Amino acid sequence: MELKKEQLINLYTLMVRTRKLDELTIKGLQEGKVLAFYHSGQGSEALAVGAIAFLRPDDYAWGHHRGHGIGYLLAKGADGKEFLAEHYGKATGSCLGVSGFHYADPELGVLGAAGTIGSVFPISLGWGLAAKKNKRQQVMVSVFGDGGSNRGTLHEAFNLSSVWKLPIVWICDNNGMAQFMPIKDAYAREDIADLAAGYDMPGVVVDGMDVLAVQEAVQAAVARARAGDGPSLVEAKTIRYRSHSEGSPDVVHNQPRSEEKIEAWKKRDPIESFKAKLLEQGMLTEADVDKINQEADAEMAEIEKFCTDSPPPDVSVLEKLLYAE
Repeated sequence: MELKKEQLINLYTLMVRTRKLDELTIKGLQEGKVLAFYHSGQGSEALAVGAIAFLRPDDYAWGHHRGHGIGYLLAKGADGKEFLAEHYGKATGSCLGVSGFHYADPELGVLGAAGTIGSVFPISLGWGLAAKKNKRQQVMVSVFGDGGSNRGTLHEAFNLSSVWKLPIVWICDNNGMAQFMPIKDAYAREDIADLAAGYDMPGVVVDGMDVLAVQEAVQAAVARARAGDGPSLVEAKTIRYRSHSEGSPDVVHNQPRSEEKIEAWKKRDPIESFKAKLLEQGMLTEADVDKINQEADAEMAEIEKFCTDSPPPDVSVLEKLLYAE
């Protein structure tokens, strides 16, 4: 579909906010305020925003561990306060500060975050089945990484989702690196999207650095799902700028990843590329860009203050979380 000016600007704004919240989370980790760990999502903002921004409010979304789902959450309508507060271990966090980094907001259709790579598949299958039984034409969008694509549960979930024609859009964030292993060491073919043919569903490869290309591919899959035609697989080729997790060595084959390659990849940065396109088309002005950046900076300052000022959870919350009321 052809997007209006305000929709294009919203996509750009969401990507800017996603990058800045990622940077703020890294800052919090470096300052000892983030209690657990963090897997930066810098480089995959176009995928997160393009995949989620045009879903209905009652659709389900499951982002994966890269960026701990920041872009998916913001695009679904969440604000960043509960996200970072959870990472700070504060009572105002999305899981009351006891999870360390997981996020869930059922009212937004954000169902949680997997604690192990690849566990997303059977859970997404269940929510896809719920969406079909609800008969409201809801869609389940489930995102996993290229490393997770080698889990056996993927095949079981792909098969049943196709047999039952569930309204699921499977999305693979293929940044070419599964922790320290290049995908080429673990997967025989060039494209993970090729798996779709084995389960009689469409499989497409898209440039994950291009938010409009992602949006177009995912919306086509969403339309197919809403029409009752079953699941689809979208593979987005992205780039991971930083190490698998902050503080861990960024290595491949026991050698540091090439800084020259990473810097070359950054020339295709999804935010800068989209900004240049919108400026060229006259959809944005330099003044608009400055305003969006200033507003995002102010938002981040507010989020940081909220998290710093929030109290830690009271021990009584543990009983509340263990027993149903």
